[in-house]
Order: sequence, then C-alpha cells, then structure tokens
Amino acid sequence: MDRVNEQWRQDLDLIVDAAREAGEIAHGFFGASPEVWWKNEGKSPVSAADFAANDRLQSLLLKARPNYGWLSEETDDDTARLTMDTLFVVDPIDGTRAFLNGEKTWCVSVAVVHRGSPVAGVLVAPALKEEFSAVAGGPAFKNGAPVSVTSGRNGSELVIAADEALVKSFDPTFRSDVRRVRHVPSLAYRLAMIADGRIDGTVVKRDSHDWDLAAADLILDRAGGCLTDLASNRLTYNRESVSHEMLVAGAPHAVGSLLPQLHP
Repeated sequence: MDRVNEQWRQDLDLIVDAAREAGEIAHGFFGASPEVWWKNEGKSPVSAADFAANDRLQSLLLKARPNYGWLSEETDDDTARLTMDTLFVVDPIDGTRAFLNGEKTWCVSVAVVHRGSPVAGVLVAPALKEEFSAVAGGPAFKNGAPVSVTSGRNGSELVIAADEALVKSFDPTFRSDVRRVRHVPSLAYRLAMIADGRIDGTVVKRDSHDWDLAAADLILDRAGGCLTDLASNRLTYNRESVSHEMLVAGAPHAVGSLLPQLHP
C-alpha cells in the first residue's frame, strides 16, 4: 500500500473516532430542548448541541493534525484554508431542524479534503445507530458492512427524494415512473440513503455547502454513485465560495434519467 493511501486510512480512523465522540455529545442534547439561536437573517437554527459538537471536533482533529486547515458550518471561515492542501470539512449536526424537532435523521459529518477532493469521510447518526464511512480507493461501509447503490428496480420505477413542485415540473411520461419519498432534512443523510440503496437519487437545491456534502459525496462515490452539477461536473471543495448551485446525486442510472429533466 502506498504512503498516501495509508495516510488517508489513518485520517479516516481519526475522523471516525472524533465523529463518534461528537455524536455522543450531540445525542446528550437530543430531546432535551437545548438553547437555540438563529443565523442567516433568522432563517437557520443553531443550537448549543451544534456548538458543543463542533468544539469537540475542532479540539480533537486540529490537535491530531495541526497542519490541516479547517472549514465548519459553526466556525467563522478563515480564508487561510485556501492555502492548505488538506483540511477538515465539518458539519457538527447536519439536520439541525430535524434534531430540534425530535426527528432521528440527523448526523455528524466529517471529511478530509485534499486538493479539492474528499479522501476520507464519515457520517455518524447516533439516534439511528448508523455510521457510514469511506476512504479514497476503498469501499463504502454502513455499520461495518459494504454498501452499494441500486442498479435499477423492477420496471422503470425511480425512487427519489425531491421537492414535490420540482417533480411536478418533470415530463409527464417520466414523472409517471417516479416515486417521491418523504423529505429528509439532512442532506448528508439523504446522500447516504442513495449509497445504501434505499433510494435511487435526489435533487439538491442551490445553496448547499461544502460541509453538507464532502463526506457524503465520497461515501456515495465509493458506493458506485455520483454527485454532480447540472453539467455533469464533479464538485471541487475548498474554493473561496463554499456554496453550490443545483446538484443531482444518485446511482448512475438515476443521474442519467434526472439530468435531462433539470435542464430548462
């Protein structure tokens, strides 16, 4: 095994342990009405649980890798990250609204990104007792067992997570084969649902962020799926702007079917 791969494997072990710890901390607030503040002009909640999990992750990870950069939803952005080849990309609780509403579909998302691409990623969903992980060049795992995307279902049915209004805009013939599932607030967890074959694909509205996507992108990729923009380009992380335009994710057959429906 070459040295680079071994480094990413060591990084995966590090972020898995850290994400588990952060998940335990966050889970301690779950259902306990933590203090809540509002950001993004009052549009997005952030709780004491988010901050506590973020503080633990930052302490553990940067102590272990002081030469890595840092990008987290709950830390003021430091543009010094742009000079770093390698950095941690973190969402201490992806799905904060679900968390605060007592829904279990939230997770701790941690990735190692090297030169714009995720090379190690983990999602820990403590309330569901689920853990997804992957390293560049290796398989994707859920609770220690390999997972893969669907290769197609009976007939031409396509199971997707997408906004109802968007689905209604699809071509009627195509739409008749689409089964829309209930919205999952955590974007990272929604991508994990594709990786383990529960759904075929999803459409991601504009203004998702690196921290929502990086870990799940790698897990989905190693499960045989992909996340792309509408021009079929893979995402690049650790740019000056960390937000993205509309995206599509899924098993190859789902992405191939959805992309034509999303072009004006």
